[in-house]
Amino acid sequence: MEHFGIWGLIPPVLAITLAFITKDVMVSLFLGILSGALIVAGGNPIVAILNLTDLLAGSLNDGWNIRIFLFCALLGGLVGMLSRTGSAGAFGRWAAKKIKSPKSSMLMAWFCGLLIFIDDYFNSLAVGTVMRPITDKNGVPRAKLAYILDSTAAPVCILVPISSWVITVMSIVKGSEGFSVLGMSEFEFFIRSVPYNIYAILTLIMVLVLILTGRDFGPMARSTQLAREGRLYDSSYGDAPGEISIEGSEKTDKARPFDMLLPLIVLIVSAVILFPATTWLLAVDGESISTIGQAMASMTLGEAFNNTDASMALFYAIIITLVVTYIYYAVRRLFTIKEASDAIIDGVKSMVPALMILTMAWTIGSIIKSSPADGGLGLASYLSEVVVGGNFPIRLIPMLVFALSALISFATGTSWGTFAIMIPIVMPIVVGLAQANGMDSTSLVNATFISISAVLGGSVFGDHASPISDTTILSSTGAGCPHLEHVATQMPYAVTCAACSFIGFLFGGFFLNELVAWIAALSAFVLAMAFAPRMRISAVGRK
Repeated sequence: MEHFGIWGLIPPVLAITLAFITKDVMVSLFLGILSGALIVAGGNPIVAILNLTDLLAGSLNDGWNIRIFLFCALLGGLVGMLSRTGSAGAFGRWAAKKIKSPKSSMLMAWFCGLLIFIDDYFNSLAVGTVMRPITDKNGVPRAKLAYILDSTAAPVCILVPISSWVITVMSIVKGSEGFSVLGMSEFEFFIRSVPYNIYAILTLIMVLVLILTGRDFGPMARSTQLAREGRLYDSSYGDAPGEISIEGSEKTDKARPFDMLLPLIVLIVSAVILFPATTWLLAVDGESISTIGQAMASMTLGEAFNNTDASMALFYAIIITLVVTYIYYAVRRLFTIKEASDAIIDGVKSMVPALMILTMAWTIGSIIKSSPADGGLGLASYLSEVVVGGNFPIRLIPMLVFALSALISFATGTSWGTFAIMIPIVMPIVVGLAQANGMDSTSLVNATFISISAVLGGSVFGDHASPISDTTILSSTGAGCPHLEHVATQMPYAVTCAACSFIGFLFGGFFLNELVAWIAALSAFVLAMAFAPRMRISAVGRK
C-alpha cells in the first residue's frame, strides 16, 4: 500500500480547521499529528500515542533538524544580548541628531527594518524603540511607523537566507516529497526562488513608494491628518501601549551605535564565508581529496555555495557570532557575566513558541509524506496521483495556493504553521503535474519555484495583516500605536499588495516566468498607486 487514500487528508484539514477555530496553531498542529498517528495505528489510541512520541523525538533525531533547532534557539540568545546592552537605544540617539524631517525619519525606519533581518520580533521592537522618538519629533503618525515596522519584519525575514524564517522554509522544502527531483540543494532552491516572492518584495517597494510620494489612503489618511494637528495616534481606537524598552542593563548608557551593528556584521560575514567553507570541508574524504586546497580546486565558488549544508554553515556562524559578541560586550563592560547569562536565557525563552511550531511542522510533514511502510500516510503520493490523474491545470496552482495560504495565515496569525501545512502538499503536486505534462527540467523548476513562492507570499501576507499575528501586535507595541488603529490603517495597504501579487501569480503561473509575473504585478501596482488618494508628507506638521 502506497498511501491511505483520502484518509490522509484528515491531519492537514483538521489542523487548518482547528487553526481557524482556536487561533492556536500549536494545538492545531499537535491534534493534526495525533489524528494521523491514530489512522496509521488503525484507531488504537495507545499505539498512536506511542508512535506520536516517537515521531516528535524522531523529528529532532536528524542532523539537519537539530542544527536548525539550535540555530533558532541561539539566535534568540543573540537577540537577548543585543536587547540587554541598550545598543538599539544608542543607535536611536545617534540617528536623532542626523534626522530632522518626516520623510527622512520614515526612510531611516525603513532602512533599519531592512538591516535587522535576523528575527521579526526583534525587528519590530528594536526598530520601534530606535525610531519612535525620532518619528514623534518629526510629526509622523505612529500608525505609519507601525506600518513600516510590520512591513519590514516578516517580508524582510523571508527574503534573507540568514534568518530563522528562511531556515524553517528550507528545512520543510528539503523534507517534502518531490524535492529531490529538482536536482539542487535547499539553499540553491531558496536563492533562486527569491525573485518569485512577489508579495514580500512588493511590500517593501510599496513602503518606499508611499514614503517618497507622500500618498496615504484609507484610514491612514485620517491618522496623517491627526498628526498634522499634533495628535500622533487616534485615541478613538483605544489607548496607545506604554513606552517600551528592550534595554535591561543599568550600563546601557555606555552603549554606542556600533554595538548594535557589530553582531549583525559578524553573523553575515561568518555565514557568507562558511557557506562555501562547509562544502569544502565535507568534500575532504581522505582519499581522492585530502586537503581543503584540493577541495577548493575541485569545484567553483558557485558550486560550493549551491551545494552547501546550510544548517551546518548557519549553526557555525551563530556560534561564532555569539562568542565574538560576548567577548566584545564583556570588554566594553556592557554587562556582567550574570547579566549576559540572563540575557541569553531570556532570548532563548522567547524562541520557545517558534521552536515548538518548528518541531511540530517537521513532525506533521513527516507523517503526511512518509509511506505507510515508514509509519506515514503517503498523502503526497495520493494527492499527486489524484491531481495528475484529473489533469488539473498546473498553471492555476500558484494563484490558488497563494489565496489559500493567505486565508490560512490570516485566520491563524502565523506563517510558520502555514508553511508546515502547505509546502509538503504543494511540492509533490506541482512536481507530479509537471512530469505528467511532459515539461522539460527548466519548466518543472520554474513551476515549483513560483508555486512554493506563492505559498510563502500568501503566508507572509497573513502574518503581515492579521490582527492576531504576533508581529502585528509587536509592531503596534513598538510604535506606541493603538493596536486596532494599526490593523485598520495597514489593511488597505496589505490588501493592495496581496491583490497585485495575486494578479502576478496568475500571469506568472500561466507563463511559468517570473518576468511576466512581475510585469503583471507591477502594472497592477502602478494603477493602484495612480488612483490612490494623495496626501503629501510635507503637509504633516509638528507640535
